[in-house]
Amino acid sequence: MDLSNLLPQVIDIARASGQVILDIYQRGQFEKQVKSDNTPVTSADLAAHKLVVAKLSELTPDIPVLSEEDAGVPLAERAEWQRYWLVDPLDGTQEFIAGSGDFATIIALVENNTPIMGVVYAPVSGVVYYAYKDKGAWKTTPEGETVRISTHRHELPTQSLAVAISRRQDISAITNRLDPALNYDLVPLGSAALKSCLVAEGAVDCYLRLGPTGEWDTAATQCIVEEAGGRILNTHLTPLSYNERDTLENPNFITLGDENLPWSSILTPDDRLMDVE
Repeated sequence: MDLSNLLPQVIDIARASGQVILDIYQRGQFEKQVKSDNTPVTSADLAAHKLVVAKLSELTPDIPVLSEEDAGVPLAERAEWQRYWLVDPLDGTQEFIAGSGDFATIIALVENNTPIMGVVYAPVSGVVYYAYKDKGAWKTTPEGETVRISTHRHELPTQSLAVAISRRQDISAITNRLDPALNYDLVPLGSAALKSCLVAEGAVDCYLRLGPTGEWDTAATQCIVEEAGGRILNTHLTPLSYNERDTLENPNFITLGDENLPWSSILTPDDRLMDVE
């Protein structure tokens, strides 16, 4: 598969999805429901889902599409997929509803349980992040400037870290899990994918996520972050898995920029022992 030829078309699909979302967002007229897992879904999520699935299916008819909004595919069927698209049509639904603008469309290509391409498009800012395996990570601005991105490297020992956090999470839940000997600059943002992209471009050092997310929340950004020089790991500091379990829910995870930092002591051992993989 020629990923270099496929990537621009996937970016176009992400931008088209983002425009659908942005149109609804700017009109301020959308329907909202609560799903069985008590998370919100809007008519913008569903419109973006319909567009992305249709366009990816047209682009690559032989590759299945697994979207957050249609994720009820049993493992027995998914396990047969050598390659598939993994999509969150609207990452940051709560931010969309709240009107913060911090949301994105996420598209990943997963092959042999490993993300090999990732695209994250933020429709309000017009920024797109993308990567594919062994070719680096990149960011394109609304003005069309494209730059290669990389994570921030520290001079050791470090005394402070910049940490991306959710606007809607108890800050103490994050800071209590981190080494109190360090100083932390907390950077609030909405979308999980956009917070990981901040790590990828070196704007922050890490993003610690405590709470439920799906594999569609991390697959694209895992490719982007790894190509930028970082990692996304669970809080036992071992890799996340894709399409290997009945559940598609991620464990708690940390997106880190500089692997050379002593993360095993920065992230408190008690937290790692409490987590369930």
